[in-house]
Amino acid sequence: MRPEEAGAGLPAAVLLDMDGTLVDTEPVWWAAERRLVEAHGGTWTDEQAMALVGNQLEVSAEVLRREGGVDLGVRAIVEGLAAEVVLQLRRDPRWRPGALELLTSLRERGVPLALVTMSWRPIADALLEQLPPGTFDVVVTGDECDRGKPHPEPYLRAAAGLGVDPGRCVAVEDSPTGVASAVAAGVPTIAVPHVVDIPAGAGLTVVATLAGVGPEDLLRLAAA
Repeated sequence: MRPEEAGAGLPAAVLLDMDGTLVDTEPVWWAAERRLVEAHGGTWTDEQAMALVGNQLEVSAEVLRREGGVDLGVRAIVEGLAAEVVLQLRRDPRWRPGALELLTSLRERGVPLALVTMSWRPIADALLEQLPPGTFDVVVTGDECDRGKPHPEPYLRAAAGLGVDPGRCVAVEDSPTGVASAVAAGVPTIAVPHVVDIPAGAGLTVVATLAGVGPEDLLRLAAA
């Protein structure tokens, strides 16, 4: 369905982050990071793990090399961590409250959707396997971007792929890094904090949960 065919009172498109926003994969990432660091003789704290939330995976891998002493190349680190997340998504996506219901309602209303994640394509594909074919019209992954979040490129790519103005979309994010990316792209943004706090800011509305949030609520919330 074209953006102009979506009903009145609805965004032209909705652009959604994945990890921590749609699915609760952050603990899986953290456990995988800790195992990897400890296997290389280092230690990995909760604070270090949380500092990586929302990052481009190559950036996180460099931190694991520098701070965790992981003696592997960036690609090997990312692929090793990603394999564990893929397994978890295939076993149990662990949907965040209200996320699957909102996706389903948006598709029923014909609102174009984009998945905008810094996870690499195999991880995104593992999530897409859990959804009806065609749920997302556009998928932007970290391995396809020259500059990841917090740079605006991922959200600009998503809006361009859908053929809509970023300002007519709504983004849904859970991390300061992701929020910064969406806001910098000019997308009105709803933040749903999960494992890290998100301070209030221009172009941003913070809500406690997606539970009970329907398609018709998004424009109102994003404009609050």
